[in-house]
Amino acid sequence: MITSKQRSYLRTIANTLQPIFQVGKAGIEENFLKQVNDALESRELIKVKVLNNSGLTAREASDIICEAISAEAVQAIGSKCVFYKRSLKKPKIELP
Repeated sequence: MITSKQRSYLRTIANTLQPIFQVGKAGIEENFLKQVNDALESRELIKVKVLNNSGLTAREASDIICEAISAEAVQAIGSKCVFYKRSLKKPKIELP
């Protein structure tokens, strides 16, 4: 669990990030979760866009993904979600 200060710090870093994944009409599948987990292992902080035709809100998609891969939801605003998961092999981001 991250603190509000750490969450704020991660939001400032994520502000300049572009979404690298999209949740579309296929929804959140096992293959999608594996790709997100692999991306989090290498980057630690990623942004995901939830398309209108997915049938999910950003908050709902965020909750499903976080529960499935044990990531931390940093932010879910509009149609975008930001996730953080500390890398087991090579941690890059130092939290305050």
